[in-house]
Amino acid sequence: MNAHTALDLIASTDTPAAGSSDGLRRGDDYLRALNDGREVYVDGERVKDVTRHPAFAQAAQSAARLFDTAAHPSLRERMTYTSPTSGKPVMRAYQIPTSLDDLRTKRLASEVWSEGSFGMMGRTPDHVAGFFCGYAAVPEVFAAGGKQFGDNVVAFYEHLRESHLWATYAIVPPQIDRSKPGHKQSDPTLYAGVVKERDDGIVISGAQQLATAGVLSDYLYLSCIHPLQPGDENYAIGVALPMNAPGMRLYPRRPYALQATNGFDYPLSSRFDETDCFVVLKDVFVPWEKVFIYRNTEICRDQWWKTPSHAYGNLQAQARYATKLRFMIGLVKRMNEMTGNEAHPQVQVQMGEMAAMVQLVESMLEAQETKASIDANGVVWPCKKSLYAVMALQSEFNPRMVDMIRELTGAAMISLPSSLKDLDSPETAGDIERFMRSANTDARSRMALMRMAWDFVGTEFGNRSQQYEKFYGGASFLVKQNMYRAYDFKRATSMVDAALDLPPL
Repeated sequence: MNAHTALDLIASTDTPAAGSSDGLRRGDDYLRALNDGREVYVDGERVKDVTRHPAFAQAAQSAARLFDTAAHPSLRERMTYTSPTSGKPVMRAYQIPTSLDDLRTKRLASEVWSEGSFGMMGRTPDHVAGFFCGYAAVPEVFAAGGKQFGDNVVAFYEHLRESHLWATYAIVPPQIDRSKPGHKQSDPTLYAGVVKERDDGIVISGAQQLATAGVLSDYLYLSCIHPLQPGDENYAIGVALPMNAPGMRLYPRRPYALQATNGFDYPLSSRFDETDCFVVLKDVFVPWEKVFIYRNTEICRDQWWKTPSHAYGNLQAQARYATKLRFMIGLVKRMNEMTGNEAHPQVQVQMGEMAAMVQLVESMLEAQETKASIDANGVVWPCKKSLYAVMALQSEFNPRMVDMIRELTGAAMISLPSSLKDLDSPETAGDIERFMRSANTDARSRMALMRMAWDFVGTEFGNRSQQYEKFYGGASFLVKQNMYRAYDFKRATSMVDAALDLPPL
């Protein structure tokens, strides 16, 4: 096979041979590991096997494809690098960059994976892998609470890397009463936190959100990114939990795959619903070696801002988002071609505006690499100004792009027959084939494209996607505050001061 992109591999049935000597994880290996007794509840019932349940089976297959892609010989150089400890190929997502080229190559590997879901799956394994790269690059931040915590975070990072594992995270307290800190809630064990210390570890109870892709992951990183106050020490933790940890339950929001009656009418809902999970913990034991932060509010804060973790994780996120934007503009281009509207000047103006937004995001993504800095340990940090600038605009770009898709397609998406069955029924197929075609496309192809567009903007899956992008980096004001802190106001204000000091005329 001459496949060189994720898109080639998605459309093929070619997979690398299982059991090869390189030690890389294959899709089959990954799927077997998911059936581990994890507690997942849907419609009030416990899911016996997430790889077979209709809510998750196809998403699990899509995720398995990521591991097959990374292991495929034609993409081996792009998707892996040599482990500094074992000498074996490991996922490039776990590479700590020490050169600008390393950073760029990590982003290109993320692009390959994001194309595997057309940018629809945000919490792929390379996202939280980036966070742990950042932690392991500056373990002294964790060691400030005790040397063992710095050692623990590096050891866990290496475990993830050497075993090709997938970690997600839950780092936001539940929305019970945001007017009060965790320790002043009506029940101090509502927010996930320490309830007991033992000689061999700690015990955690409470809830935390939002473990996107929790159903599909191997590990959960439980911590907090919200500001904590004195008295909140029990919630100032950073721990790793296997997804089948006794006492931990996952409550996914409504799975969209259950409403996807077939892959033709719901091409995206049926395949790429990564699921967002509310996590409930009841006396969950964590051994000390999986504890990285313990009752320390300063370290809980510093993990995000005094390591490159936040920048690494979000560099991946922006690579994924740029892929999704390319998919969006590609979708509109194909619809314009099909409806014969492409040559209209008004359409070209709107397409030009969409293209400008896509190019801005892509350029800002590259700027994170070209303007990156190198710290005293030789570790490369992406440019935060470029990162937070594009994140600050994401919540404004995305709804504008979706609105333009709606404007440019008019009634095309809602004038389709009820489902694929109308095209297959001998009683209705004649009408469908005659009136639902376009000048250059038959009815089936036109329906396939328009159903995809509707799945993207109009279904529950599509609306969740828009909500996800709007709040991806948190509330809009929080993301813009990050930009405020990162920007070089001194350079700007010095010009104003110089202008005020101009000699009198």
